[in-house]
Amino acid sequence: MPTLNLIFICSLLMFFCGMSAFVSNRKHLLNTLLSLEFLMLSNFWVVSLYFSSVGVEIYVVLFFLTLGVCEGALGLSLLVSIVRSHGNDYLAGFNMM
Repeated sequence: MPTLNLIFICSLLMFFCGMSAFVSNRKHLLNTLLSLEFLMLSNFWVVSLYFSSVGVEIYVVLFFLTLGVCEGALGLSLLVSIVRSHGNDYLAGFNMM
């Protein structure tokens, strides 16, 4: 049981590191998308750890992983579209209106 707690603490540390990278790094869109994917990976790890410790079916984890992959594909397609239209991925250069 102590290893389970250690893994849970490590996944929470991953989440807080990803959240601090997301909040502090606002220069490039690609870095923001990578920190969001890191947050999704840490959430996936927590959910899979919880469902494996409870002993239920892990189909919910596969659904969560599928949503994470779809979110990543959508983010990359937006990144390609923005780079083609604006020429760079600087967040300061975009007009938010």
